[in-house]
Amino acid sequence: MTDIEIAQNAVPENIYEIAEKLGIDENCVEPYGKYKAKIDYTRIAQKKSKLVLVTAINPTPEGEGKTTVSIGLADALSKRGVKTAIALREPSLGPVFGLKGGATGGGYSQIIPMEDINLHFTGDMHAITSANNLIAAMIDNSIEHGNELEIDPRKVYLRRCIDMNDRQLRFIVSGLGGKPNGMPREESFDITAASEIMATLCLSESMADLKKRINRLVVARTYSGELVTAGDLKATGAVCALLKDALKPNLVQTLEGTPVFVHGGPFANIAHGCSSVIATRTAMSLADVVITEAGFGADLGAEKFIDIKCRSANIAPDAVVLVSSIRVLKSHGGADRKTLCEENPEALEKGLANLDRHIENITKVWNLPVLVAVNRFTEDTDKEIESVIDHCRRKDINALRTDVWAKGGEGGLDLADAVLRTLSNDSGKMAFTYPDQMTIREKIESVARRIYHADKVNFASGVLRSIRKAEEEGFGNYPVCIAKTQYSFSDDPKSIGAPEGFTITIRDIKVSAGAGFIVAYAGEIMTMPGLPKTPAAERINVTDDGQITGLS
Repeated sequence: MTDIEIAQNAVPENIYEIAEKLGIDENCVEPYGKYKAKIDYTRIAQKKSKLVLVTAINPTPEGEGKTTVSIGLADALSKRGVKTAIALREPSLGPVFGLKGGATGGGYSQIIPMEDINLHFTGDMHAITSANNLIAAMIDNSIEHGNELEIDPRKVYLRRCIDMNDRQLRFIVSGLGGKPNGMPREESFDITAASEIMATLCLSESMADLKKRINRLVVARTYSGELVTAGDLKATGAVCALLKDALKPNLVQTLEGTPVFVHGGPFANIAHGCSSVIATRTAMSLADVVITEAGFGADLGAEKFIDIKCRSANIAPDAVVLVSSIRVLKSHGGADRKTLCEENPEALEKGLANLDRHIENITKVWNLPVLVAVNRFTEDTDKEIESVIDHCRRKDINALRTDVWAKGGEGGLDLADAVLRTLSNDSGKMAFTYPDQMTIREKIESVARRIYHADKVNFASGVLRSIRKAEEEGFGNYPVCIAKTQYSFSDDPKSIGAPEGFTITIRDIKVSAGAGFIVAYAGEIMTMPGLPKTPAAERINVTDDGQITGLS
């Protein structure tokens, strides 16, 4: 059966029953139908449980199964009698209709209702899109009606957004058609997952905190070079009204009935790539072990989880599960993508350098214990999997095969047992990649050298001047969020394995004052993806009786 057929054949529990497993009072549950709900996090007492971060090596375009492993691991822990919850990001419609497909796991390791979560869900993405575009409309409205704030139309920083891959919107001219239609100006769209409103909501701890963050969000500059904020536009109240319900985490379930909080969806190659602080804290207040995930490879998602989210929320993972697969290791070893299903010991051996570098970063830079999960695909052979496990064993790293796609929680029991043994030990104190006191330039260089292993960082013309300006305006204490390709440690997506002797080029920076970090753009990263030649949208349909097909 396909993923969607497996999900549609499941018999889910009522959402009140899922909430009861975590001890959530029914008065805190705001149901959206029978199988999904918003949770009133303000009425839940805060505590900290054990937190497990699931990350991965640099992926192939199809993904390596972090979400699938996260779900299967949680189901396996539930089978062991551990009170477990998961905190995951919400899927963006861009990948759902684009190349990668949905983000609800796969096979017998999925969260449900799969179609709802991948599509409109509880409306969070639409609320974030509307909030962002309200600010954009108020900027242009202010310019139209006398421009009291003296906004320079050439220096409007906040872009409109849409939750869809649409390359046609990357660079446009708006306001055409004469004076009644506004002032013509060049602008761009971001995908909603890359918007600052998304990142801001995900890092907010409460409505009061969200208001403070929206109020200080930088949207433009004046003709004299002064900053203009959403607060200056008097947009904060209306924006927060639009985000009132979106701020509450969403509760759903796995195929096996484990509670899952799905909330927020920033991209890790552009933004910080983690589910919301509110969802993570809510899960940690209710379960004994929480499984969460950071997007793409550990050089992006895990680094930002630690240096941005953990720093902001004062949390830390107690263990890290590093997901790998035979196909991605062979890909990093130079094998052609068309032959990844074939045995290739030489390419597999070469590709292990990528795995080793991620292990080194996790254990030596961040001082965290790591387990390697070899996520089994149907074409993998026992010989290939055992060679990876033996390689890790020789380096004193515990590696385990997982077969959660085919077997659900049952296929992750060995990994669950290893995680529980790791959690029973004192792992020491997590370390950040850089201290707060470093300059913005030093923070960027620290990530590039310590995590990417670059020899040098090149700053394009004008970037260092922009960095100095940001520091003069009071943003020097912010962490950095480097936007780069997910496919390589470098800023070149074709540089596979564990490249050395390379230079990272920072072509621009942006102050994300609402989110509370500095975005540094490396290489040719785009904030508005395009659809592939054959998008997943072509396979999706709905039957006459309303059943969705082709979603994966």
